[in-house]
Amino acid sequence: MKLNIKELGYTLLLMALVTAGTVFQSCEDEPDKFEIAGGKPEVLYVRLPDIEKADSLLIGAYMDNAICLVGNNLRSITELFFNDQKAILNTSFITDHTLIVNVPKTIPEKVDDKIFMVTSAKDTVEYDFKVLVPSPVVSSISCEYAQDGQLATIYGDYLLDDEKVPLKITMADNLPVTDIVEITKNAVTFRIPEGSDKGYITVTSIYGSTRSAFQFRDDRILFDCETPPGNGWRTGNVQGSDPAGIDGNYLIFKGDLDGESGQTWNEDAFSFNYWAPTAASPDLFDSEDFENMLLKFEINVTEAWKACALQVIFTSANDVSLENGNNGYITDDSLPRALWRPWEETGTYITNGWRTISIPLSDFKYTATGASSTGKLAAGRFSGLTFFVYSGGINGESCSPVICIDNIRVVPAE
Repeated sequence: MKLNIKELGYTLLLMALVTAGTVFQSCEDEPDKFEIAGGKPEVLYVRLPDIEKADSLLIGAYMDNAICLVGNNLRSITELFFNDQKAILNTSFITDHTLIVNVPKTIPEKVDDKIFMVTSAKDTVEYDFKVLVPSPVVSSISCEYAQDGQLATIYGDYLLDDEKVPLKITMADNLPVTDIVEITKNAVTFRIPEGSDKGYITVTSIYGSTRSAFQFRDDRILFDCETPPGNGWRTGNVQGSDPAGIDGNYLIFKGDLDGESGQTWNEDAFSFNYWAPTAASPDLFDSEDFENMLLKFEINVTEAWKACALQVIFTSANDVSLENGNNGYITDDSLPRALWRPWEETGTYITNGWRTISIPLSDFKYTATGASSTGKLAAGRFSGLTFFVYSGGINGESCSPVICIDNIRVVPAE
């Protein structure tokens, strides 16, 4: 179809009117579009963002917590600082009378105990407000069975040293640590003092004290590996030297593993089975609150591990016992287990000494090949235990690892 000049001019005019109408309509559709206001802000008070808790007024808040400034002309704020740390502003949470923001999660270098509000005209308005730094967070220790005189590292957060109030670590029975080697915000390396005993560790900073959830040298042990821990077809191989043990004898797995997932089945070299003696055998531990418990053990990998998962399988007498021994349960998809593949991220795993490993019982939910198990753990299903390095669902690299394990235990997460 051809358009003459007159028709073309009419068409272009119509298109222009439609476009203009669209623009006008868009403007009308955004009556609440954020715009910076002039003047200066006024903060009347600070509260929690939850309107149901709006009567809880704040004079301070912990880092990374959300707060709500309430006042007037808050759209005039273009920058916001807590002490010397700049906050991230989201205009979706700013109105004339409220401003919701997260307290920066970086510890201030200069503490003024103030909020500084900067306007587009570069005027600065102050408001008294404290940024609270949490007490130390003590998450774990590199080895819960480190010996006196050995180095250990506590991991966590807010492990802060201060010139006037130095960071302190106290072992059980108020035994102080006198040799702290290195301190960062997330880790402290120190030497285990002579005479250390079983118990909790306390870390104290200028901001408070925190007791560890774990117990150093925890004695709630199911298998100490002084003798072969198994009670089935594979009792496990134990030794006490080369490498040196962390606490006497230990279980050792060593041999060749094929890099192709599932191609290696070597129970003699890489497993132990503890099977319930009888159908009436009780659980190995008080399993009433098992979902809030952890499996722990110490491990020392001296030759690189690059393939297959450590399969950890709890069993009931119905799954397997000395009265009905078989190894079919290992590949039973209805029997949930944990799959630990520490080499997965980097392609190889070696520990350079003994380390404590912690696996939540809530992670026992996989099949031998890494799929989701059709079954679930339950109280009454913990009378047996199997460790087996096999399969795991992910290909690795052929290797000949040496994996040493000791002090197998199940403890509350606390």
